[in-house]
Amino acid sequence: MKSPLLSLPGAVAAEGRDEGVAAHYGDLFREQRALADGSGFVDLSHRGVVAVTGDDRLSWLHLLVTQHMTDLAPGRATEALILSANGHIEHALYLVDDGETVWAHVEPGTRDELIAYLESMKFFYRVEVADRTDDIAVVHLPAGSIAEVPEGAVVRETPHGRDLFLARADLESFAASHGPAAGVLAYEALRVEGHRPRLGFETDHRTIPHEVGLIGSAVHLQKGCYRGQETVARVQNLGKPPRRLVFLHLDGSEVLLPAHGAPVRLAADGEEGRQLGFVTSAVRHYELGPIALALVKRNVPVDAPLLVGNTAAAQETVVEP
Repeated sequence: MKSPLLSLPGAVAAEGRDEGVAAHYGDLFREQRALADGSGFVDLSHRGVVAVTGDDRLSWLHLLVTQHMTDLAPGRATEALILSANGHIEHALYLVDDGETVWAHVEPGTRDELIAYLESMKFFYRVEVADRTDDIAVVHLPAGSIAEVPEGAVVRETPHGRDLFLARADLESFAASHGPAAGVLAYEALRVEGHRPRLGFETDHRTIPHEVGLIGSAVHLQKGCYRGQETVARVQNLGKPPRRLVFLHLDGSEVLLPAHGAPVRLAADGEEGRQLGFVTSAVRHYELGPIALALVKRNVPVDAPLLVGNTAAAQETVVEP
């Protein structure tokens, strides 16, 4: 779905997973600084929006997702995962309940599969699942923003800012009164700086929540059964995940950023050494320079200098080995 805000001055369209919104509006670092200072907004209207209504919505979702949902208070933001039977991450949901409806925004390209799964699990519960992407758009106000929220918008407030579920027809008027707009590259730079994993970037077909630091934030350890819960409990109580998320400071002399999937090796082993992981997200940050997140084998020493392709990288621990 192509955003009308791509018609704003300087807009350059994003590619890949974020196609449909602006990558930037002509000045990537200025946009990052604006978000870091709490001004402007980010158009995330390419994300899927799913609404769950009905008297049983919280208790029903509680049975399906990794988060404790039965006591979710209206207006309180949370996030949750849907796992496979083997505990691998399949979906990530960013949620808020407004007292009548649970609203969730999800990664572009995942809503149809998610809705199909939810529909298959309704059984006798009093719930309705609806795809609201055509009429509701997500926009993000950064942490510290004092911008006024339009009447009727549902707000999901987190330490990283506010996600607004806004009528799609109001996007252009919102932009006119809440600018300057920042592109998704600025949003991604702050996400990587904050070590926040993203489905399809920091996850692959075999990722479990422990590997990317989602225990606690998206996975509640004191709730009842859900699909994949056995794997979560077993790793939490008896073992360690096979991989761990790390934050990388990349050598700034390189012109190109490493692509998703670029191999990570020990610097001591050189470019022909054994691959120990791969880059998941790489960005240029307005203060830190080129940075990245990567998944590496758990036993990679936490103080070892690394090599991404032929680029030197220093690591910071995100998930403890």
